[in-house]
Amino acid sequence: MITLTDVAKHYEMGTVKVVALNGVSLHVDPGEFVVVLGPSGSGKSTLLNMISALDTPTAGTVIVNDQDLTSASQAEKFTFRRHTIGFIFQTFNLFPSLTARENVQFAVDLRARKNGDGVAEGVLESVGLGPRMDHFPHELSGGEQQRVAIARALATGNPVLLADEPTGELDFRTGVQILGLLEAQAHEGKAVLVVTHNREISRIADRVIELGSGEIVSDGPPWDGRAEIADLHW
Repeated sequence: MITLTDVAKHYEMGTVKVVALNGVSLHVDPGEFVVVLGPSGSGKSTLLNMISALDTPTAGTVIVNDQDLTSASQAEKFTFRRHTIGFIFQTFNLFPSLTARENVQFAVDLRARKNGDGVAEGVLESVGLGPRMDHFPHELSGGEQQRVAIARALATGNPVLLADEPTGELDFRTGVQILGLLEAQAHEGKAVLVVTHNREISRIADRVIELGSGEIVSDGPPWDGRAEIADLHW
């Protein structure tokens, strides 16, 4: 589903070259739940941007769902994101003039998903926002806005789900609920990548990829075995 080979991303800032990724290679299969760990500046968000075709590598190849994104045109990347990627942004990226229901319905309509009637309402119910679905973003708390962003990504039904700190604005109880939804997406055959600072979340992953200074430091199962969501605490 996802294959990166020797991917590098460098940024030129005046006379300074910033290395965001440096020779990253990885493969993720359908149905895998992968957690990407690392401190700020380690390249986690850049990695998601490569996989979602929001950015282009300086070197290396990125292949997702059998499509080579390295040489794809902007139009091809747009179509790819619409039909392949569900992205949960850390900054929410909600439309302020649309209600929660309308924000999620927008993703369903953009995807042109078959049998899309009722999908928005269903996913909003699943993230605990049934009573709040007709509220605008400014009428919602940060945690509620995060759940709208999660519902929007789930509503696409796309085969790759990328989440950038999906529990960062959530209390523990809601965070665990959301992790359960993401885990269920993997069980349905989607490739799920979760970027987080929270090492506790990595305990429920199939694989844990640790990044440091733009390179993969380790890649394997949780060090003490895979835990159940009920065993998590933070």
